[in-house]
Amino acid sequence: MQKVLVTGAAGFIGFYTMQRLLKEGYVVVGLDNINDYYDINLKYARLKVLGFESLNIEWNNEINSKLNDHASFIRMNLEDRTELPKLFEKYNFDIVINLAAQAGVRYSIENPMAYVDSNLVGFVNILECCRNTNVKKLLYASSSSVYGNSVDVPFSTEKQVDKPISLYAATKKSNELMAHTYSHLYDIQTIGLRFFTVYGPWGRPDMAMFLFTDAILNNRPIKVFNNGDLSRDFTYIDDIVKGIALIVKDTNGTEKYQLFNIGNSKPVQLLQFIEEIEKATGKQAQKIMMPMQPGDVNQTWADVHPLKERYGYNPDFSIKEGVKNFVEWYKEYYNI
Repeated sequence: MQKVLVTGAAGFIGFYTMQRLLKEGYVVVGLDNINDYYDINLKYARLKVLGFESLNIEWNNEINSKLNDHASFIRMNLEDRTELPKLFEKYNFDIVINLAAQAGVRYSIENPMAYVDSNLVGFVNILECCRNTNVKKLLYASSSSVYGNSVDVPFSTEKQVDKPISLYAATKKSNELMAHTYSHLYDIQTIGLRFFTVYGPWGRPDMAMFLFTDAILNNRPIKVFNNGDLSRDFTYIDDIVKGIALIVKDTNGTEKYQLFNIGNSKPVQLLQFIEEIEKATGKQAQKIMMPMQPGDVNQTWADVHPLKERYGYNPDFSIKEGVKNFVEWYKEYYNI
């Protein structure tokens, strides 16, 4: 059985990725530092679904799942240069999926050092551990934020992305460059995925899907930035995880450095997105029109043809179906 490390396992995408890989028969170690960037109770609730029921997980102490014999979890910082190498040496992972990062565009303006520690120092530590333990394949999370305010749509990985407009985006572009270097120098297969606005049940509370639903159901106004003149390539979580699983299973690849967009490839106007939430909740939104926020971009739109051609990726979920699923989960989770 192949051994896989999933970092960011208490996070939104990491949680779903770990679930999927366990169902497909992998031995999976989850890693997360469970930081308080957003509600840690949601992170612990995700871990509980995976069988990790402790509400006070000790640092650097691996625990086993109560639901799956092939799952374990460890609370650790990516930038820990003592403990992370020990974990890699213990398991000799076949595949590493690095989804851990300090997330958030706007927060990177307030707290830049958190991004340096996790996204830069932490990622180099992951690369070094992969090199020193002969990991066969490294998948890692990049972001559509690297495209900045490009007007050349749909966004293609063939285009230059040298003008990030947030520190978060700059750290993700840096990850791609560092991965390229390690692929070239040490013959490690690295596959970067530029995620496009991922949403769905168990999603992050700092994202529009959660913020809007929470406000509408609790009779609070929502802030609509750039007066609603924004569009996003909203991508449902199941489509994202399906793409990750296709790459993990593939054994034919010989290309050492790969980089793909992973999105729905159907941009949705922000006001249309809000309308779908209104339909799913049965309530009208109170809108406060706001100017553009620093670090935000006007539009995102993924060209996913390379991922389709190479790995057979094909997103299925419509915005209507995805929003409905999220609202149903939110009501159940918060007993509304």
